[in-house]
Amino acid sequence: MPVVTDAGPEGALDAPFRPRRGRVVPAVVAAVFLAIHVGVAVGMGLQGAWGPFDQAALIGFGLLVSAFIWRYSAIRAVPGPDGIVVRNLVLTRTVGWDEIADVRFPDGDPWVSIDLTDHDTLAVMAIQRVDGERGRAEARRLGRLVAHHRAQA
Repeated sequence: MPVVTDAGPEGALDAPFRPRRGRVVPAVVAAVFLAIHVGVAVGMGLQGAWGPFDQAALIGFGLLVSAFIWRYSAIRAVPGPDGIVVRNLVLTRTVGWDEIADVRFPDGDPWVSIDLTDHDTLAVMAIQRVDGERGRAEARRLGRLVAHHRAQA
């Protein structure tokens, strides 16, 4: 299927959805968190207060938490000809265009929700309220994309 060219904030209507702040902030926080844990572990080891196991445990904990925080920067929703792949914080799910009943972004919700024909709801964390007008524009673009694929069916 050719690229749909109804331009949105990212260019084409079917361009991937990614949060703006949700990419930079988690990466910085993860790096700082890990650096602090490594620094404390090394410092405590140099002072003789901690042994190698204690240092490794703190660094391991820092790695685990940093990896989880880093995962937040990988959130995205990628439209394709058959549906959209939504990668949230923990789960990744592919939803066919024919499975989407509605796209909602009510005031107060942190991200867009897709109502599915099986009465389930799927959060699309890639489109976030914290991104302000850009987030609202991305929600409208997702709605136009769903409508476009409905019209094609």
